[in-house]
Amino acid sequence: MNHGANIVEFHPAQGSPTLGATLKAVADDLRQQILRVMASDSFNVTELCEILGTRQSALSHHLKILTEASFLCKKRDGTSTFYRRAIPASATNSIQEHLLTAIDAEPLSPTVRTGIAKVQMLREQNSNSFFKDNAERFRKQQELIAPWADYSEISLQLLDRLTEVPFQTLLEVGVGEGWLLPELHKRAKNVIALDLSEEMLALARDHAGHLAGIEFVRGSTDALITSGAAADAVIANMVLHHAPNPRGILADAANLLTPSGTLIVSELCAHDQAWARGHCGDLWLGFMPDELVKWAAEAGLKLEASVFLAQRNGFQIQVQHFQRC
Repeated sequence: MNHGANIVEFHPAQGSPTLGATLKAVADDLRQQILRVMASDSFNVTELCEILGTRQSALSHHLKILTEASFLCKKRDGTSTFYRRAIPASATNSIQEHLLTAIDAEPLSPTVRTGIAKVQMLREQNSNSFFKDNAERFRKQQELIAPWADYSEISLQLLDRLTEVPFQTLLEVGVGEGWLLPELHKRAKNVIALDLSEEMLALARDHAGHLAGIEFVRGSTDALITSGAAADAVIANMVLHHAPNPRGILADAANLLTPSGTLIVSELCAHDQAWARGHCGDLWLGFMPDELVKWAAEAGLKLEASVFLAQRNGFQIQVQHFQRC
């Protein structure tokens, strides 16, 4: 499998843009709105049109200007192209940083916030629809890409390095059919099993509902924060590529951790197999490891360890161990 065939990160052109190009890029209200929207997520052109209420032809023109001025970069993900804020090539881009700080200081309009919420809701609906229709055969489909035993074993090994005594509370985000819950139950006094899908939670209860100390919760990570929940460690195995806002999941996980708590994330590395969307309900075709590390750092998490597992089918799994700073 050629992982780089369709997953391509387009970095800004070599060299810093001229001062004139930099200032021109932000001398437009709509382009400032685009940058403000990109502060916490990446979006494709269709989603941006929905958020900003703009025609695609006009929007593409503005995205081109921002990309050429090194404010944005883009990544092809299957048949879609997603835009996000570019990481400055060097510390000399302080003018850009100051401009972005000033742009971010102005709040998003209510209309734009509503548009973002609609896009996130649509992503979530697409994911939920898949799991509702395919709960019984999900594991078989997922095993086509990443065998559960491979990454779950590594996750548990990383968890076992942390302490020889049971955790007070462990949280698994996206429990699926609940196959990991018995092992987490051995390692903690309390386990929170969280999933958005009632169908998947029902399967998890069938598998591990007889074990005392496991609380099954239907909902999102942000709702769990609102409830006042906290955990010594959070496990998120093959969850982010199903999530409408994977960056937000990492931020929520950090907020759910107790001081010096641990987050273990198993995920697919970026790949070019678009068929995974229909067969496995994937919203994202994996992630670059540096991308996850950057999002985690923004959430106040530091990287402790990384494990990479190559699969015979060409996919690669990354298991990242983060600690709350």
